[in-house]
Amino acid sequence: MSVEEILAKSFVYGAVAGMVSVYLMAIIYGRLGVRAGGKSTTEQVIHILAYGGVPMAASVAIWVLTALLAGEPAFVETPRADLEAFLALLLHVQFISYVLLLIWSVVLQVMGLSEIQGLATRKAFGVWFLGQIIGFLASLFLALIIEMLFPGILIHVIPQN
Repeated sequence: MSVEEILAKSFVYGAVAGMVSVYLMAIIYGRLGVRAGGKSTTEQVIHILAYGGVPMAASVAIWVLTALLAGEPAFVETPRADLEAFLALLLHVQFISYVLLLIWSVVLQVMGLSEIQGLATRKAFGVWFLGQIIGFLASLFLALIIEMLFPGILIHVIPQN
């Protein structure tokens, strides 16, 4: 798959999937928060998820810069062993920045959920973690349903080795 195909698919599928997943996760977090004794509206949770997603947007920007500097090695699962030291360092720094920004995104979401739900941080983390599990299982179940109804359609979306 070429770089252009990867970017085109990410813009098309990413935009739609991103908006749908934020809305669904807001509903999940809202309901879990109410069950945990909190109170919030779906709109408030959407704001928290959007604000908590800013570090991940920065991570995408860093990835794009890395891809522009590194070229093809940024798109392969396992870089070649003879990769230049600069490219290897660049890819490692990009990965470390991704992990740190992911942690910061989780912190922002948990603190935001704690604030709008009126829950202790520990409870808010529980709501966030349980919401992640429910969201993952829901998306897995949805993918299985889609594959059963339309066999072979996910092959065009999910990368194949």
